[in-house]
Amino acid sequence: MIGRMAANRIVPLVDHERLGGPYWLLTFRHREIAREAQAGQFVMIKAGTSAEPPLRRPFSIMLTDAGAETFTLFIKDVGSGSGALCALEPGEPVQCLGPLGQAFTPPPAGTEALLVAGGYGVAPFRLFAEEVKHTGGRYRLFYGGRTSDDLPLRERLETAGLPLVLATEDGSVGHRGRVTVPLAEWLDRRDAPARLYACGPEPMLHAVARLAEERDLVAEVSLDPWMGCGIGTCLGCVVRVQDANEARGRYRCACTEGPVFDAARVQWPDEKASRARRKAAGAEA
Repeated sequence: MIGRMAANRIVPLVDHERLGGPYWLLTFRHREIAREAQAGQFVMIKAGTSAEPPLRRPFSIMLTDAGAETFTLFIKDVGSGSGALCALEPGEPVQCLGPLGQAFTPPPAGTEALLVAGGYGVAPFRLFAEEVKHTGGRYRLFYGGRTSDDLPLRERLETAGLPLVLATEDGSVGHRGRVTVPLAEWLDRRDAPARLYACGPEPMLHAVARLAEERDLVAEVSLDPWMGCGIGTCLGCVVRVQDANEARGRYRCACTEGPVFDAARVQWPDEKASRARRKAAGAEA
């Protein structure tokens, strides 16, 4: 985690808004998260104050408001934990631990941040765009999903001034096909150095990592394995990572060493070695 120890609080829901289908925006009051959270970090949260359900759920922090001491989550109602949160009314309490995990690294001066979101994975990029904008940096969001219904934030992001490139697999909005196709086209005609940042389904993250390797670019990916505790105790969220100097990959907890990782360090399921290790081995040969 970045900064001091995460704060565990019982806090109220301040506002909720249904976006259509299973998607919601939920805003909670939590002083430490509102003041300290960085893009890419997350919270562990559950509705109510009882022991049921026993486990909290992890959600990326989408927006913060330090003055109001609030933060906002983008939630998809897909199960009992997320459903209980979406059923809350303003004023009702939740148990919330955060901010947790490692954040995205701001791009160097003069480098364009290319943000790549797969559906629900768009959540951390609203806050990250604000951070990059605050430093005077350039950014562009590639936002993809299966259909237009999977991009419920597109109008809000446009209104907020984010440059968007949209893609849907059914062609209902934007480019027809996967979001990595217009991303590759943009990379091939870009007029400035670029760094990639991705959050979404694992196949998309791996595709972004391959694009970065092919073009010798830095990429950061936010991994989303199952999390039980969020603090590295349960070991339920381990991912295989291999540094350049390691002969073998090792398992690391995504909740504490991630969820944001340098894509070159990740040993993807079909790889015998990470990009970082392959590059080092080639230099040693």
